[in-house]
Amino acid sequence: MKEQLCQGMRRLCGESIFKTGKAMTDPNKVIINVALFGMTQSGKSSAGNILLGSTDFHSSFAPCSVTTCCSLGRSCHLHSFMRRGGREVTLQVQVLDTPGYPHSTLSKKHVKQEVKEALAHHFGQEGLHLALLVQRADVPFCGQEVTDPVQMIQELLGHAWMNYTAILFTHAEKIEEAGFTEDKYVHEASDTLITLLNSIQHKYIFQYKKGKSLNEQRMKILERIMEFIKKNCYQVLTFK
Repeated sequence: MKEQLCQGMRRLCGESIFKTGKAMTDPNKVIINVALFGMTQSGKSSAGNILLGSTDFHSSFAPCSVTTCCSLGRSCHLHSFMRRGGREVTLQVQVLDTPGYPHSTLSKKHVKQEVKEALAHHFGQEGLHLALLVQRADVPFCGQEVTDPVQMIQELLGHAWMNYTAILFTHAEKIEEAGFTEDKYVHEASDTLITLLNSIQHKYIFQYKKGKSLNEQRMKILERIMEFIKKNCYQVLTFK
């Protein structure tokens, strides 16, 4: 009986890729919608460019916030990204870049309203598959500033936020330089981060820059994102 139930759930999750959201209507193509959240200079725009395989989002080092408004980027089609039901499936990624939160010049209220309107405009009907909280691996996850973006995600995504949220640790090469493995880094993380990871079912990705081509980084991150989305049965959050 238990095995039958498990098989039923697997069938449901497998079929819902073509039934959940308007972005999933073509059986030979999958469009996933991702929104980026995080503090100023966490690497959101740079991460967005890696996901898209382009330079759609302006990204640079600065002593202040660079991104001041939300913008949507669409990747080219990644042909034969995966196989499903004996067919090759093409993947396209839509990424919403958002201002840093807290922001150096914009109020929290302004940023939150800007993101709320952008989510409704771009993903209102198609839905959001995943919110990526972008966090520098070399910055301790503690204090009010690092929890502000989490609070905004909770408020914008609602009670089911933890099912649609993952963490992307940027500058992960820094933890290697410090002699940490990924497991050791997570094990020795702050109580605040461990609590968050437990809430989101330990959905996290490490992004490395050194020693890996941009395409290698991109494919690894996209494969992990697809794992998270599949685990959530390809469900989406819609916005009004």
